[in-house]
Order: sequence, then structure tokens, then C-alpha cells
Amino acid sequence: MLALVFVNVAINYLDRANLSVAATQLGKDLDLSTKELGYIFSAFGWAYAALQIPGGIIADRFGPRILYAFCLITWSLATIAQSAVNGFLSLFSLRLLTGTFEAPSYPINNRVVTSWFPDNERASATAMYVSGQFIGLAFLLPALTAIQAYSGWKVLFIVTGLVGLVWGIIWYLFYRDPLDHPQVNKAELDHIEKGGGLFHGKKSGVDNPSLWRWKNFKLILSNRTLWGVYIGQFSLNATLWFFLTWFPTYLVKYRGIDLKQSGYLGSIPFLAACAGLLLSGFISDRLVKQGTSVSIARKTPIIAGLLLSIVIIGANYTNDVTLIIFFMSLAFFGVGMALISWVFVSILSPKHLIGLTGGVFNLMGNLASIVVPITIGHLITGTDFKPAIVFIGIVEFIGACAYIFLVGKAERISTGDDQSENALIFEQK
Repeated sequence: MLALVFVNVAINYLDRANLSVAATQLGKDLDLSTKELGYIFSAFGWAYAALQIPGGIIADRFGPRILYAFCLITWSLATIAQSAVNGFLSLFSLRLLTGTFEAPSYPINNRVVTSWFPDNERASATAMYVSGQFIGLAFLLPALTAIQAYSGWKVLFIVTGLVGLVWGIIWYLFYRDPLDHPQVNKAELDHIEKGGGLFHGKKSGVDNPSLWRWKNFKLILSNRTLWGVYIGQFSLNATLWFFLTWFPTYLVKYRGIDLKQSGYLGSIPFLAACAGLLLSGFISDRLVKQGTSVSIARKTPIIAGLLLSIVIIGANYTNDVTLIIFFMSLAFFGVGMALISWVFVSILSPKHLIGLTGGVFNLMGNLASIVVPITIGHLITGTDFKPAIVFIGIVEFIGACAYIFLVGKAERISTGDDQSENALIFEQK
């Protein structure tokens, strides 16, 4: 099940990053200015961020099997349609559509991991599926740049879209929730449940519409620890969205690196991020199993990663390609370390509000997908990209401060509905 989610995430980010590979030539063909390109890069984020809360609610009310298949197929169709764009408006609209259909994806991912894994394995599981975005791009970026170089951006959108269409069918055929999987026995279900895993779907009663009330939104939006996590996630996504949007353009246009060479060099930071993520996840889970408090075990690698990512500013002080890639890779390694932050949704969320909390968390984080591409587009002056890199470093520092000063004890937020919710689940079992 985790392997299926891993591939979902890889395809998810493939269809976010294809535009960044196509951007240099596409911008010339469609006569787009730097500022217009910034808005195009941000278009995905407008819809994606706005629909995170609805996406979280949908993830709690419908099963991952059908919902994820629907999302994969529809966003892939929108990706294929981007091969036929003829200007700013049509491309902006289709990127909005792609963001719309991808919106429930991470709340679904979190729901799957919360269902299938006990607490002391969840950081590792989260690290494994989130690593799909880095491993997928690291190994596919050279292929994407080759397609772009030899066949053009239209073929690039068609190929990446077709991959998602096929995988949507595969997901539907093979994914099942724990209670529905024919190969899961009672011993495994007991192991997951005793370790804090939460079974979802109609059998557990969490899709009861009465649970979706304003006081639940107020609870999720008024907790200080959650706000620290929200701000931290925005900071992480700031660097992530730099790499998903402007990074190839930065290498080719502002550092003079050949397009095909940029595909290979550009894959190195993604591999570094993946290494940081996996290392952080396994170390964090090991600390928990050894008796370290959950707060320390989960927060320490996140804070260390955010502080490390500030070294991205070092790229401003060298013209050596090796050093540029080194600073970029080290910074992205730090971001990877901190990306186990999704585990805080499982730790902090009230049991019946996993999807809603995940939706708000992803909404706050993905505001960066709107702010960062546009801000960078405005900060670039002529051939000077340095102000944009400084901007990224400052945002990472703010994220580290949020975890240090706002994120308190890592424990589940209790609500007045917990007893009634548990009674409902017990009765339905």
C-alpha cells in the first residue's frame, strides 16, 4: 500500500514540475514575460491551496481507492490538454485545473498512512511516501529535459499526462483500506490499532456529516502548536516550490548551463532532499522506539533541517557550477530532513478530524506555491537572481523560529466529541 502511495506522489510532482522544464522554451513560444511566467508557475497553487480544506473533508468522507483514481485521471487529462495551449490565459486556466484535481492528494496520503501504520512507524512511512516527490524527479528530470530538448514542450505534457492516466487505473485495481483488504488478518489489524493507527471509511464512522461543524474549524485554526506547524510548512514549501518552478530556469538562463546538462545537475538536489527525508524519518522513529519523547524526536530533525536550508544563500557568492549545486543540494537536504512534518498532522489532529487538519495544514503550506513563484518573478531584475535566493533563505529562518518558539508538546488535541465519536466507532465495530 505504501509503494502505491509512493508512486502516486512521484506522478503528482511530475505533473507539477513538467512546466518548470518546459518554461524556458514555452515562455519564448508564447511570448511570456518573467512576471507572467511567475504567475503561470503560481496558477497551480491558487487552486491547490484554496481547495485543501474541501479536499481534506472529501478525503474523510470518501475512500482513497475511488477518490485517488478520480484525481489521478482528471489531473492527467488537464496535463495532456496543456500541450494545446496558445497563450497566457489558456495555460493559466489549465494549471488551475491541475491544481484543483490534485488538491485532495496529500490529505488522502495522510489518511492512508494513518490507517495502515501505528504511531511508532508513521514518520518512516511518511518519509517513504514523501520521498516519492524527490526520487521521482531526481531520476525523471534528465528524461524530462531530454524529451523537451528533442521533442518540445507539447510532447512533454502529453507523455507526463499519459503516465498518470495509466497509473490511475492501476491504483483503483490494487488499493484497499485495512478493513477491506483480503490479505489483512485480525492480528495485523490489532497491531495497527494498538499502536494508534486509525481505521477510516464508513466502517469507522468518521464520515458522519455531524462532525463537520464550525467549532471543529475553530479548533483547528486556534491551536498555537498547529500554527507553528503551519508556518513551518509554508517555509518548507517555499524552497520546494523554488525547485519545482524557477530552478531549471535559474540554471539555464541565469547560470548559463546547457539544457540537457541542467537535467543531470538539477537532479542532484532532489537526491539530496530524498536522503535528508529518509534519514530524518528513520532517525525520528528510532528515537521514539528508544524512549525519547515524541516532541523531541519529531521536532529536532525538522528544526535542524530548516536551519540547514538557509545555506542556499551561499549560491549567491560563487560562479563555480560545482559550488552552486553543492549549496543548492545542502539546502534541499535540509528541507528533506524537515519534511517529516506531515507526521504532526497524525500526532496533533483530533481522531475524527484527520482529513480536516491535513487540509488546513496543506493549505497553509501551499500558500507558498502562490507567493514564492510570483515573488521571485518580481525580485528578478535583468540577470540578477540573487534577491530571490536571499528571500528563500529568510523564509526558511522564519520557519525554524516557528518550530522553536510556537510548537509545544506533541500530543493529540482533545475535543468534547471524542467520547461520543469513540462510542460510535465501538458500536459500528
